[in-house]
Amino acid sequence: MSDEHHTATEISDRLQAVEQEIVAATKAAGRDPGSVTLVAVSKTMSADVITEALAAGQRVFGENRVQEAQTKWPALKARHPGLELHLIGPLQSNKVKDAVALFDVIETLDRPKLARGLAEEMQRTGKRPRLFVQVNTGEEPQKAGLAPAETKEFVALCREELGLSIDGLMCIPPFDEEPAMHFALLAKLAGELGLDELSMGMSGDFAKAIAFGATYVRVGTAIFGERPRPR
Repeated sequence: MSDEHHTATEISDRLQAVEQEIVAATKAAGRDPGSVTLVAVSKTMSADVITEALAAGQRVFGENRVQEAQTKWPALKARHPGLELHLIGPLQSNKVKDAVALFDVIETLDRPKLARGLAEEMQRTGKRPRLFVQVNTGEEPQKAGLAPAETKEFVALCREELGLSIDGLMCIPPFDEEPAMHFALLAKLAGELGLDELSMGMSGDFAKAIAFGATYVRVGTAIFGERPRPR
C-alpha cells in the first residue's frame, strides 16, 4: 500500500469519526445533527492532502493565513465548485483585498479599522463574504479579538455605521482554562446580539462546544493528524 493511499484512507476514516462524534454530541444536546458544520482546518497541509479530504466528501475548510491560502485554494476552488473557505486566523488590514477575493467566510473581524476596510472592499467589488466577530473571551493580551464588554458596541458600529451584516461570533478559549465557561459566554453574547452562528470548539473540545450551541466547529488535528513542526 502506498503512503498516499494510506493517507487517503486515514483522512477519510478520521473525517468519518469526527462526523460521528458531531452527530452524537448534537443528539446529546437535543439538537439536529444538521445544525453543526464541520470546518476542516487545513493550515500547513498541502493541496494533495486537502484533495484527499475533498475526495472523502468534505467541503468546508479553514485557513489561518491569507498568503498560504492563496498558494492552494484558487486552483482547488476552480476544480471543486461548492467549496466554502473560512479565514480563521487574524486578518491584517493590508490583506483585506486578497481576503475578500478568496474567502467565503471571514471569522476574525475584531477592530474598527478592519471593519472599515472590509466595508469599502465589499462595496467596491460587490463580493460579500459572511462575517463573524472574534471575541477574546479570556481577554488574553497576546490574542486577537475584542474584549467581551466591547463586543456589542462594535457589532452596532458594523451594522449601523458601516452597513455590514454580521452572521455570528467566534472565540478561541485560553489554552489552559476549562473551555465551557468561554463557550457559555460567547453563546450568551450571541443571544443578546440576535446572532445565530457560533464558531467555537476545536479537536479537543468540539463536543463540549456543541453542548453550548456551536454551529461551526474548527477541527484540524483530529482529521489531518499532528502538523509538521516548523523547522
